[in-house]
Amino acid sequence: MPEQPPSQPSAALIQRPVLVILSGPSGVGKDAVLARMKESGLSLHYVITMTTRPRRPLEKNNVDYCFVSQDEFLRLQKNKELLESANVYGNWYGVPRKDVMDALQAGKDTIIKVDVQGVEHIKRVMPWAVAIFLSPPSREDLEMRLQRRSTEPVNDLSLRLKSAESEFDKLPYFDYVVVNYQNEIDRAVSEIIAIINTEKFRPLSEEKLNNS
Repeated sequence: MPEQPPSQPSAALIQRPVLVILSGPSGVGKDAVLARMKESGLSLHYVITMTTRPRRPLEKNNVDYCFVSQDEFLRLQKNKELLESANVYGNWYGVPRKDVMDALQAGKDTIIKVDVQGVEHIKRVMPWAVAIFLSPPSREDLEMRLQRRSTEPVNDLSLRLKSAESEFDKLPYFDYVVVNYQNEIDRAVSEIIAIINTEKFRPLSEEKLNNS
């Protein structure tokens, strides 16, 4: 059953808390963009994604991700305590439902990061959420970023590039596309902030209200 949106505005100039879904292909820079948004001091609630994948060097638990065992993840999944969950490259990722709903009920603009396959599910249960696709300027640019990151074996790199091509087929589920150019992360952040500020005052369409 679709989740109800936060309290609805009675006029166009009344603000409402916005739920933003940030997604895009692996390696496009989602974590870097979110880190820069936090540095900007923007008043946003950042939902920490839960995952079963091994922690990478320099990653911090409950900061970059909430790292849990597969048994714990599957327990939460079974109890419907995850807003969405997906198995990506052999590891589970999920969004804690309570964290999202508590923040919205408190009137906080909220942003979650999910893989592209998770956006379709969230938009079904929360059609009023604002989905932003963070895109590389080109396939060659994405391949260079993945190679430079060097956190995956060569075969995983090929898989991620192949998956990225199919992920662009999911663009109809997104409301906006923001291109993350090399060395222009502030440009991407500014565009996302502008989208959030616009959506705070945009009245929900009848279709989105009816689907809620």
